[in-house]
Amino acid sequence: MAVLTSTALTYADWAKRMDDGYRVAMIIELLSQTNEILDDMLVVEGNLPTGHKTTVRTGLPQATWRLLNQGVPNAKSTTAQIVDTCGNLETYAVIDKDIADLNGNTAEFRLSEVKAFLEGMSQQVASTIIYGNQAINPERFTGLAPRYSTVNTSTSQTAANVLDAGGTSSTNTSIWIGVWGSDTMHATFPKGKITGLQHRDMGEWPVTDSSGNTYQAYRDHFKWEIGLVLRDWRYVARIANVDVTQLTGVSAANLINLIVRALYRLPTAPVSATSIQTSDTPEVRANMGRTVIYCNRVIRTYLDLQAMNKTNVLLRIEEFNGHPVTTFRGIPVRTCDAILNNEARVV
Repeated sequence: MAVLTSTALTYADWAKRMDDGYRVAMIIELLSQTNEILDDMLVVEGNLPTGHKTTVRTGLPQATWRLLNQGVPNAKSTTAQIVDTCGNLETYAVIDKDIADLNGNTAEFRLSEVKAFLEGMSQQVASTIIYGNQAINPERFTGLAPRYSTVNTSTSQTAANVLDAGGTSSTNTSIWIGVWGSDTMHATFPKGKITGLQHRDMGEWPVTDSSGNTYQAYRDHFKWEIGLVLRDWRYVARIANVDVTQLTGVSAANLINLIVRALYRLPTAPVSATSIQTSDTPEVRANMGRTVIYCNRVIRTYLDLQAMNKTNVLLRIEEFNGHPVTTFRGIPVRTCDAILNNEARVV
């Protein structure tokens, strides 16, 4: 007898999705998340078939103080190239035709399954944007956490933009500040390909079970080719080691203080946030991108409570497109459930 795999929908699964009138029930998505980082991210077509290549300046030419009747040596700047590759997230949904066709609710039943795939893949991409590490999982793309993984500037240049909130246990989370822009940080997809999460209804196909026997099934194909390009590491800051068990009391991290300090690590930010700007022209600075603060809902709750404090003048709750939005000096604070509460200490 063939053994059904855990990926095959059964009659029991069908029964669990029907209401008392044998209509497809409204499924309560207990596993859904809020990952507003997916709504915000700028997506730019890669300049490579596998990702995006960035050329960065690594050294400035050094002039020489000249004495009369003496010449000076030539000088030059130096550059380096960094390649960020894309990952290919792909899967199939396969539903036995006879199960899907039960009671004539084929389209609704298949849609109930498609929604789960879309949510699951979105969560995987959001998690990879934060924690993806090609050194451990070469089939994925590298996210932010591995690039800002230490506070020791002697081992990593990006450590200059990592602030330590003081948490020493494994109940830590992080607050991220990033600037989405074509010259700062953006998502990417392979050159000449299609961007975004792709869903294709492949219709009815003959498929085989684990014993090699054939049956008719409906198939849906899901595919998402995506990568993260960090063109200028200075435009991202991480507030690490925020202990979520100590958000109140004398041991709590001063999040307002930390966010201010982190914003001043960026070369430029909205003038409402900092007064320090780069030496680029105002036109260049204006096009550097959109600055956003990301945290999970535990930190977001704490910040919203602070925003309602009458003595607070930095955090505000404003309305945008009919929805309340927490801002810090004009910078939106966005919820990202993919940011964990059990991060190890960053040292």
